[in-house]
Amino acid sequence: MEVRGAVFSPDGTGGRALTPLRMIRGIMCLLMLLVSAFMMLVYFGFASSVIMRLFSIRYSRKATSFFFGAWLALWPSLFEKINKTKVVFSGETVPAKECVLLIANHRTEVDWMYLWDLAWRKGCLGFIKYVLKSSLMKLPIFGWGFHILEFIPVERKWEVDGSNMRRVLSSFKDPKDPLWLALFPEGTDFTDQKCERSKKYAAENGLPILNNVLLPKTKGFYACLECLHILVHAVYDVTIGYKPRCPSLLDNVFGVNPSEVHIHVRRIALDGIPKSEEEVAAWLMNTFQLKDQLLSNFYSQGHFPHQGTEGGLSTLKCFVNFLALILLISICTYFTFFSSIWFKIYVSLVCCYLASATHFDVRPMPLLSFLSCQ
Repeated sequence: MEVRGAVFSPDGTGGRALTPLRMIRGIMCLLMLLVSAFMMLVYFGFASSVIMRLFSIRYSRKATSFFFGAWLALWPSLFEKINKTKVVFSGETVPAKECVLLIANHRTEVDWMYLWDLAWRKGCLGFIKYVLKSSLMKLPIFGWGFHILEFIPVERKWEVDGSNMRRVLSSFKDPKDPLWLALFPEGTDFTDQKCERSKKYAAENGLPILNNVLLPKTKGFYACLECLHILVHAVYDVTIGYKPRCPSLLDNVFGVNPSEVHIHVRRIALDGIPKSEEEVAAWLMNTFQLKDQLLSNFYSQGHFPHQGTEGGLSTLKCFVNFLALILLISICTYFTFFSSIWFKIYVSLVCCYLASATHFDVRPMPLLSFLSCQ
Protein backbone atom coordinates (compact mmCIF):
# COMPACT_ATOMS: atom_id res chain seq x y z
CA MET A 1 0.00 0.00 0.00
CA GLU A 2 1.39 3.36 -0.98
CA VAL A 3 0.07 6.82 -0.20
CA ARG A 4 0.67 9.64 -2.65
CA GLY A 5 -0.94 12.95 -3.49
CA ALA A 6 -4.05 13.22 -5.55
CA VAL A 7 -4.07 13.54 -9.29
CA PHE A 8 -7.02 15.58 -10.56
CA SER A 9 -8.09 15.89 -14.17
CA PRO A 10 -7.22 19.43 -15.33
CA ASP A 11 -10.60 19.89 -17.01
CA GLY A 12 -12.54 18.25 -14.18
CA THR A 13 -13.52 15.23 -16.30
CA GLY A 14 -13.41 11.73 -14.91
CA GLY A 15 -14.89 12.79 -11.56
CA ARG A 16 -16.83 15.42 -9.67
CA ALA A 17 -15.59 19.02 -9.77
CA LEU A 18 -13.44 20.17 -6.84
CA THR A 19 -15.65 23.02 -5.66
CA PRO A 20 -14.77 25.36 -2.76
CA LEU A 21 -17.45 23.63 -0.68
CA ARG A 22 -15.88 20.21 -1.31
CA MET A 23 -12.45 21.63 -0.49
CA ILE A 24 -13.60 23.11 2.83
CA ARG A 25 -15.61 20.02 3.73
CA GLY A 26 -12.67 17.74 2.89
CA ILE A 27 -10.21 19.76 4.99
CA MET A 28 -12.62 19.72 7.94
CA CYS A 29 -13.11 15.96 7.62
CA LEU A 30 -9.37 15.36 7.38
CA LEU A 31 -8.65 17.49 10.45
CA MET A 32 -11.37 15.70 12.37
CA LEU A 33 -9.97 12.31 11.38
CA LEU A 34 -6.44 13.34 12.42
CA VAL A 35 -7.46 14.79 15.78
CA SER A 36 -9.76 11.88 16.58
CA ALA A 37 -7.06 9.36 15.60
CA PHE A 38 -4.55 11.05 17.92
CA MET A 39 -6.96 11.16 20.88
CA MET A 40 -8.08 7.56 20.33
CA LEU A 41 -4.47 6.37 20.23
CA VAL A 42 -3.35 8.29 23.32
CA TYR A 43 -6.31 7.60 25.60
CA PHE A 44 -7.89 4.37 24.37
CA GLY A 45 -5.20 2.72 22.25
CA PHE A 46 -2.60 2.85 24.99
CA ALA A 47 -5.02 1.52 27.61
CA SER A 48 -6.33 -1.33 25.46
CA SER A 49 -3.19 -2.43 23.62
CA VAL A 50 -0.58 -1.86 26.32
CA ILE A 51 -2.10 -1.89 29.81
CA MET A 52 -4.73 -4.57 29.12
CA ARG A 53 -2.22 -6.66 27.19
CA LEU A 54 -0.19 -7.05 30.38
CA PHE A 55 -3.04 -9.22 31.66
CA SER A 56 -4.68 -10.76 28.58
CA ILE A 57 -3.87 -10.63 24.88
CA ARG A 58 -7.37 -11.83 23.99
CA TYR A 59 -9.21 -9.11 25.92
CA SER A 60 -6.66 -6.53 24.83
CA ARG A 61 -7.48 -7.31 21.21
CA LYS A 62 -11.21 -7.24 21.90
CA ALA A 63 -11.01 -3.79 23.52
CA THR A 64 -8.72 -2.47 20.77
CA SER A 65 -11.04 -3.75 18.05
CA PHE A 66 -14.04 -2.15 19.78
CA PHE A 67 -12.54 1.34 20.07
CA PHE A 68 -10.75 1.42 16.75
CA GLY A 69 -13.60 -0.27 14.94
CA ALA A 70 -15.66 2.76 15.94
CA TRP A 71 -12.98 5.11 14.60
CA LEU A 72 -12.48 3.17 11.36
CA ALA A 73 -16.24 3.37 10.79
CA LEU A 74 -15.78 7.08 10.15
CA TRP A 75 -14.20 6.26 6.78
CA PRO A 76 -17.11 4.27 5.29
CA SER A 77 -19.38 7.00 6.66
CA LEU A 78 -17.27 9.59 4.84
CA PHE A 79 -17.28 7.62 1.60
CA GLU A 80 -20.91 6.55 1.48
CA LYS A 81 -22.82 9.22 3.43
CA ILE A 82 -20.85 12.45 3.00
CA ASN A 83 -19.18 11.90 -0.38
CA LYS A 84 -22.21 9.96 -1.68
CA THR A 85 -19.97 7.31 -3.22
CA LYS A 86 -22.06 4.34 -4.30
CA VAL A 87 -20.52 1.07 -3.08
CA VAL A 88 -21.87 -1.92 -5.00
CA PHE A 89 -21.21 -5.46 -3.76
CA SER A 90 -21.49 -8.48 -6.00
CA GLY A 91 -20.52 -12.13 -6.21
CA GLU A 92 -21.30 -14.16 -3.09
CA THR A 93 -22.91 -13.18 0.20
CA VAL A 94 -20.41 -14.09 2.91
CA PRO A 95 -21.21 -14.89 6.56
CA ALA A 96 -20.56 -12.47 9.40
CA LYS A 97 -17.76 -12.72 11.95
CA GLU A 98 -15.73 -15.56 10.53
CA CYS A 99 -11.95 -15.74 10.42
CA VAL A 100 -10.72 -15.17 6.88
CA LEU A 101 -7.70 -14.49 4.75
CA LEU A 102 -8.60 -11.82 2.20
CA ILE A 103 -6.76 -11.29 -1.08
CA ALA A 104 -7.51 -8.36 -3.39
CA ASN A 105 -6.23 -6.65 -6.50
CA HIS A 106 -4.28 -3.45 -5.81
CA ARG A 107 -5.64 -1.06 -8.42
CA THR A 108 -4.81 2.14 -6.54
CA GLU A 109 -3.43 3.46 -3.25
CA VAL A 110 -6.78 3.44 -1.44
CA ASP A 111 -8.11 -0.07 -2.21
CA TRP A 112 -7.50 -1.12 1.37
CA MET A 113 -9.81 1.60 2.71
CA TYR A 114 -12.80 0.26 0.80
CA LEU A 115 -12.36 -3.14 2.43
CA TRP A 116 -13.58 -1.38 5.59
CA ASP A 117 -16.98 -0.97 3.93
CA LEU A 118 -17.29 -4.76 3.67
CA ALA A 119 -15.77 -5.46 7.09
CA TRP A 120 -18.21 -3.09 8.84
CA ARG A 121 -21.18 -4.81 7.22
CA LYS A 122 -19.85 -8.15 8.51
CA GLY A 123 -19.15 -7.00 12.07
CA CYS A 124 -15.38 -7.36 11.72
CA LEU A 125 -14.21 -3.79 11.18
CA GLY A 126 -12.04 -3.68 14.28
CA PHE A 127 -10.50 -7.06 13.53
CA ILE A 128 -9.23 -6.33 10.01
CA LYS A 129 -5.44 -6.28 9.64
CA TYR A 130 -3.22 -5.68 6.64
CA VAL A 131 0.12 -6.77 5.31
CA LEU A 132 1.56 -3.39 4.33
CA LYS A 133 4.71 -1.67 3.17
CA SER A 134 7.02 -1.05 6.16
CA SER A 135 7.63 2.61 5.27
CA LEU A 136 3.98 3.35 6.15
CA MET A 137 4.77 2.53 9.76
CA LYS A 138 6.81 5.75 9.81
CA LEU A 139 3.77 7.92 9.18
CA PRO A 140 3.09 10.19 12.18
CA ILE A 141 0.04 9.16 14.22
CA PHE A 142 -1.24 6.67 11.63
CA GLY A 143 1.93 4.56 11.93
CA TRP A 144 1.23 4.26 15.67
CA GLY A 145 -2.28 3.10 14.83
CA PHE A 146 -0.98 0.48 12.37
CA HIS A 147 1.26 -0.85 15.15
CA ILE A 148 -1.52 -0.96 17.76
CA LEU A 149 -3.84 -2.72 15.30
CA GLU A 150 -1.06 -5.27 14.64
CA PHE A 151 -0.65 -4.67 10.93
CA ILE A 152 2.25 -6.66 9.46
CA PRO A 153 4.98 -4.50 7.87
CA VAL A 154 7.05 -5.97 5.03
CA GLU A 155 10.24 -4.85 3.30
CA ARG A 156 9.40 -6.72 0.07
CA LYS A 157 12.48 -8.88 0.64
CA TRP A 158 11.40 -12.40 1.50
CA GLU A 159 14.61 -13.25 3.34
CA VAL A 160 13.65 -10.50 5.80
CA ASP A 161 9.86 -10.69 5.62
CA GLY A 162 9.44 -14.46 5.93
CA SER A 163 10.53 -14.81 9.55
CA ASN A 164 8.82 -11.56 10.60
CA MET A 165 5.48 -12.56 9.07
CA ARG A 166 5.55 -15.98 10.71
CA ARG A 167 6.46 -14.44 14.08
CA VAL A 168 3.47 -12.09 13.98
CA LEU A 169 1.05 -14.63 12.53
CA SER A 170 1.95 -17.18 15.19
CA SER A 171 0.46 -14.87 17.82
CA PHE A 172 -3.04 -15.32 16.37
CA LYS A 173 -4.20 -18.54 17.97
CA ASP A 174 -7.59 -17.86 19.57
CA PRO A 175 -10.43 -19.13 17.34
CA LYS A 176 -12.92 -17.06 19.38
CA ASP A 177 -11.53 -13.83 17.97
CA PRO A 178 -12.58 -12.90 14.42
CA LEU A 179 -9.60 -12.15 12.20
CA TRP A 180 -9.63 -10.59 8.78
CA LEU A 181 -6.10 -10.59 7.40
CA ALA A 182 -5.94 -8.69 4.11
CA LEU A 183 -3.04 -8.79 1.71
CA PHE A 184 -2.40 -7.65 -1.84
CA PRO A 185 -0.41 -10.39 -3.59
CA GLU A 186 0.65 -8.04 -6.39
CA GLY A 187 2.86 -6.31 -3.82
CA THR A 188 2.28 -2.80 -5.16
CA ASP A 189 -0.47 -0.73 -6.74
CA PHE A 190 -1.20 -1.10 -10.45
CA THR A 191 0.20 1.34 -13.02
CA ASP A 192 0.65 1.01 -16.77
CA GLN A 193 4.43 0.97 -16.39
CA LYS A 194 4.34 -1.78 -13.78
CA CYS A 195 1.91 -3.74 -15.93
CA GLU A 196 4.29 -3.62 -18.90
CA ARG A 197 7.14 -4.86 -16.72
CA SER A 198 4.91 -7.61 -15.35
CA LYS A 199 3.88 -8.73 -18.85
CA LYS A 200 7.48 -8.73 -20.02
CA TYR A 201 8.52 -10.90 -17.07
CA ALA A 202 5.56 -13.23 -17.71
CA ALA A 203 6.48 -13.62 -21.39
CA GLU A 204 10.11 -14.41 -20.51
CA ASN A 205 9.14 -17.01 -17.90
CA GLY A 206 6.19 -18.72 -19.54
CA LEU A 207 3.59 -17.21 -17.20
CA PRO A 208 0.11 -15.89 -18.07
CA ILE A 209 -0.05 -12.42 -19.61
CA LEU A 210 -2.31 -10.28 -17.41
CA ASN A 211 -3.65 -6.90 -18.55
CA ASN A 212 -5.56 -5.58 -15.52
CA VAL A 213 -3.53 -6.96 -12.62
CA LEU A 214 0.12 -7.67 -11.94
CA LEU A 215 1.60 -11.12 -11.47
CA PRO A 216 0.96 -12.16 -7.84
CA LYS A 217 3.75 -12.92 -5.39
CA THR A 218 3.02 -16.26 -3.79
CA LYS A 219 5.36 -16.68 -0.80
CA GLY A 220 3.54 -14.30 1.53
CA PHE A 221 0.16 -15.82 0.71
CA TYR A 222 1.46 -19.32 1.34
CA ALA A 223 3.01 -18.26 4.66
CA CYS A 224 -0.37 -16.85 5.77
CA LEU A 225 -2.14 -20.08 4.83
CA GLU A 226 0.50 -22.18 6.55
CA CYS A 227 0.41 -20.23 9.82
CA LEU A 228 -3.34 -19.63 10.00
CA HIS A 229 -4.77 -22.87 8.58
CA ILE A 230 -6.20 -23.90 11.98
CA LEU A 231 -7.79 -20.49 12.60
CA VAL A 232 -9.02 -19.39 9.17
CA HIS A 233 -12.35 -20.63 7.78
CA ALA A 234 -12.05 -19.37 4.23
CA VAL A 235 -10.25 -17.16 1.72
CA TYR A 236 -12.14 -14.18 0.31
CA ASP A 237 -11.09 -13.37 -3.24
CA VAL A 238 -11.99 -9.69 -3.61
CA THR A 239 -11.87 -7.77 -6.87
CA ILE A 240 -12.30 -3.99 -6.83
CA GLY A 241 -13.26 -1.74 -9.74
CA TYR A 242 -13.87 2.03 -9.86
CA LYS A 243 -16.05 4.37 -11.88
CA PRO A 244 -15.33 6.74 -13.52
CA ARG A 245 -11.62 6.40 -12.63
CA CYS A 246 -9.30 5.18 -9.89
CA PRO A 247 -9.14 7.51 -6.88
CA SER A 248 -6.24 8.76 -4.79
CA LEU A 249 -6.33 9.48 -1.07
CA LEU A 250 -7.20 13.14 -1.53
CA ASP A 251 -9.82 12.28 -4.15
CA ASN A 252 -11.52 10.34 -1.38
CA VAL A 253 -11.13 13.08 1.22
CA PHE A 254 -12.56 15.80 -1.04
CA GLY A 255 -15.21 13.54 -2.54
CA VAL A 256 -14.32 14.20 -6.18
CA ASN A 257 -13.76 10.57 -7.13
CA PRO A 258 -14.91 7.81 -7.42
CA SER A 259 -18.64 8.03 -7.91
CA GLU A 260 -18.96 4.24 -7.70
CA VAL A 261 -16.89 1.47 -6.15
CA HIS A 262 -17.67 -2.08 -7.24
CA ILE A 263 -16.51 -4.91 -4.96
CA HIS A 264 -16.83 -8.50 -6.12
CA VAL A 265 -16.42 -11.18 -3.43
CA ARG A 266 -15.80 -14.87 -3.96
CA ARG A 267 -15.59 -17.14 -0.91
CA ILE A 268 -13.34 -20.20 -1.12
CA ALA A 269 -13.49 -22.68 1.75
CA LEU A 270 -10.06 -23.56 3.07
CA ASP A 271 -10.40 -27.22 2.10
CA GLY A 272 -10.79 -26.04 -1.50
CA ILE A 273 -7.23 -24.68 -1.55
CA PRO A 274 -4.18 -26.93 -2.14
CA LYS A 275 -1.68 -27.64 0.63
CA SER A 276 1.76 -27.68 -0.98
CA GLU A 277 3.59 -24.45 -1.80
CA GLU A 278 3.85 -25.28 -5.52
CA GLU A 279 0.14 -26.05 -5.80
CA VAL A 280 -0.78 -22.92 -3.82
CA ALA A 281 1.35 -20.82 -6.19
CA ALA A 282 -0.45 -22.33 -9.19
CA TRP A 283 -3.83 -21.79 -7.50
CA LEU A 284 -3.05 -18.14 -6.80
CA MET A 285 -1.88 -17.58 -10.38
CA ASN A 286 -5.09 -19.10 -11.69
CA THR A 287 -7.11 -16.91 -9.28
CA PHE A 288 -5.46 -13.81 -10.69
CA GLN A 289 -6.17 -14.95 -14.23
CA LEU A 290 -9.85 -15.14 -13.26
CA LYS A 291 -9.55 -11.72 -11.60
CA ASP A 292 -8.00 -10.29 -14.77
CA GLN A 293 -10.91 -11.59 -16.86
CA LEU A 294 -13.41 -10.31 -14.29
CA LEU A 295 -11.91 -6.81 -14.56
CA SER A 296 -11.92 -6.96 -18.37
CA ASN A 297 -15.65 -7.69 -18.26
CA PHE A 298 -16.17 -4.92 -15.70
CA TYR A 299 -14.47 -2.33 -17.92
CA SER A 300 -16.55 -3.37 -20.92
CA GLN A 301 -19.91 -3.87 -19.15
CA GLY A 302 -19.67 -1.41 -16.24
CA HIS A 303 -20.45 -3.92 -13.50
CA PHE A 304 -19.51 -7.25 -11.95
CA PRO A 305 -21.90 -10.24 -12.14
CA HIS A 306 -24.49 -10.97 -9.42
CA GLN A 307 -24.82 -7.46 -7.99
CA GLY A 308 -26.67 -6.53 -4.81
CA THR A 309 -25.25 -9.04 -2.32
CA GLU A 310 -25.00 -6.39 0.44
CA GLY A 311 -27.30 -3.55 1.44
CA GLY A 312 -26.42 0.06 2.16
CA LEU A 313 -25.08 1.38 5.45
CA SER A 314 -27.63 2.50 8.02
CA THR A 315 -27.66 6.30 8.24
CA LEU A 316 -28.77 6.06 11.88
CA LYS A 317 -25.91 3.71 12.72
CA CYS A 318 -23.38 6.05 11.09
CA PHE A 319 -24.86 9.07 12.90
CA VAL A 320 -24.89 7.42 16.34
CA ASN A 321 -21.31 6.22 15.89
CA PHE A 322 -20.25 9.72 14.83
CA LEU A 323 -21.95 11.40 17.80
CA ALA A 324 -20.46 8.94 20.30
CA LEU A 325 -16.97 9.51 18.91
CA ILE A 326 -17.39 13.29 18.90
CA LEU A 327 -18.40 13.15 22.57
CA LEU A 328 -15.42 11.00 23.54
CA ILE A 329 -12.95 13.05 21.51
CA SER A 330 -14.32 16.33 22.92
CA ILE A 331 -13.85 15.07 26.48
CA CYS A 332 -10.31 13.89 25.73
CA THR A 333 -9.46 17.18 24.02
CA TYR A 334 -10.75 19.15 27.00
CA PHE A 335 -8.67 17.16 29.48
CA THR A 336 -5.59 17.41 27.26
CA PHE A 337 -5.60 21.18 26.74
CA PHE A 338 -7.72 22.71 29.49
CA SER A 339 -7.29 20.51 32.53
CA SER A 340 -4.46 19.52 34.87
CA ILE A 341 -0.88 19.57 33.69
CA TRP A 342 -0.75 15.87 34.55
CA PHE A 343 -2.83 15.13 31.50
CA LYS A 344 -0.28 16.93 29.32
CA ILE A 345 2.51 14.92 30.95
CA TYR A 346 0.53 11.71 30.37
CA VAL A 347 -0.04 12.54 26.70
CA SER A 348 3.65 13.36 26.20
CA LEU A 349 4.81 10.11 27.80
CA VAL A 350 2.32 8.03 25.81
CA CYS A 351 3.46 9.69 22.57
CA CYS A 352 7.07 8.82 23.41
CA TYR A 353 6.10 5.24 24.15
CA LEU A 354 4.01 4.79 20.99
CA ALA A 355 6.73 6.29 18.78
CA SER A 356 9.37 4.00 20.33
CA ALA A 357 7.20 0.87 20.31
CA THR A 358 6.31 1.43 16.65
CA HIS A 359 9.90 2.11 15.63
CA PHE A 360 11.28 -0.96 17.41
CA ASP A 361 8.17 -3.10 16.78
CA VAL A 362 7.70 -4.16 20.40
CA ARG A 363 4.57 -5.14 22.33
CA PRO A 364 4.22 -5.93 26.02
CA MET A 365 4.15 -9.53 27.14
CA PRO A 366 1.39 -10.68 29.52
CA LEU A 367 2.70 -10.77 33.08
CA LEU A 368 1.55 -14.34 33.69
CA SER A 369 3.38 -15.52 30.56
CA PHE A 370 6.46 -13.61 31.62
CA LEU A 371 6.39 -15.11 35.12
CA SER A 372 5.86 -18.63 33.78
CA CYS A 373 9.04 -18.24 31.71
CA GLN A 374 11.10 -17.47 34.78
